[in-house]
Amino acid sequence: MTVLRDADLATAFDHAAHSYDALVAANPGYHAHLRRSARRLRLPHPGTGLRVLDLGCGTGASTAALCAVLPDADITAVDASGGMLERARAKPWPAGVRFVHAPAEDLTEAGVEGPFDAVFAAYLFRNVADPDAVLATAHGLLAPHGRLAVHEYTLSGRPGHRAVWTAVCRGLVLPVATALGDGDLYRHLWRSVVDFDTVGQFTDRVRTAGFDQVRALPLPGWQTGITHTVVGRRTDTTAGAGR
Repeated sequence: MTVLRDADLATAFDHAAHSYDALVAANPGYHAHLRRSARRLRLPHPGTGLRVLDLGCGTGASTAALCAVLPDADITAVDASGGMLERARAKPWPAGVRFVHAPAEDLTEAGVEGPFDAVFAAYLFRNVADPDAVLATAHGLLAPHGRLAVHEYTLSGRPGHRAVWTAVCRGLVLPVATALGDGDLYRHLWRSVVDFDTVGQFTDRVRTAGFDQVRALPLPGWQTGITHTVVGRRTDTTAGAGR
């Protein structure tokens, strides 16, 4: 199958928005893992005066994780899917949260400007056509020494972890998604993980983009070796700006 990109992927997410929350809720630890990754930004609680960019917010699960960890932060949540954002906006949020409809590649055109103290990106990078360009955008939007946390399906490279991912997708996720009429999207999501960087390759990609203190941290449960938090820090002391 062809991996979906750009407008085709946004359209598929629009169609799946009605059932997305129910499907991810069936994933053990999904929301707890997002909160763990948000804590790995190591920003001071409760986040008063901090600006955080949530890239690829979907229906707001990553935004909720940030709110749980940094309840007083100013959070800008961005997604390319209007359908997913409609679901997100319908939920109750603190006053400091705003949602923006835009692809991660076109933030300036949507009025998203830095500097931000942190960028959080959950399940985003394997779904963009040019991960390096999006990392460069994130780097440019960060304040000096601003922090990045990427929560992503990045396989360890071990055959067993790839086999577990495929077994879960084929045995559970794809049958349910197909019954709901969203099989194409979830076949894409399965394939996008298999075809994307291993965690070591993605960590190297983040370093190449100009981040230091880059580390890959595991997540527990069945996702061990499948999902990681990759964290880093903007290296230079030049103030971030929109790109």
